[in-house]
Amino acid sequence: MIRNESEYQEACARLEAERERLEEHRERLSKMGLSADELKHALDPLRSFHLQLEEEVQGYERLQRGDLGELFNLHGLGRMLVALRVARGLTQRALASRLGVHESQVSRDERNEYHGITVERASRVLDAMGVELKSLFERPVLPHTNESERANA
Repeated sequence: MIRNESEYQEACARLEAERERLEEHRERLSKMGLSADELKHALDPLRSFHLQLEEEVQGYERLQRGDLGELFNLHGLGRMLVALRVARGLTQRALASRLGVHESQVSRDERNEYHGITVERASRVLDAMGVELKSLFERPVLPHTNESERANA
């Protein structure tokens, strides 16, 4: 996951370099007289890497536009906190300042995707970004039922 503008710029530069590399490789292999199948097999690993990098760049661009997706049962909360910071247009330094911590702390937390974050701390980060988290329980657990009865409910 791209977490800041610097990483985004590096990824864009790598993406362009990979695009050129892929095209040069395709031309070189075509000149060798490889069949379409052989060419596909030879280029698939490079294409795979290129597509993955392209998805990361597009993902960061979506975050910048505020397209965050959804969070279910708090799975991926750490990634969502990073995404929210990006979507809010805050740097790690600005968030650190709002939290009263050093920028390296925010960088470390984000690199680890806030692993093991407490609810209280997540709430502080959300407050510092000016974000409200609302939750809705769609299928409450029924009282006095066992697992199979819940599945059939």
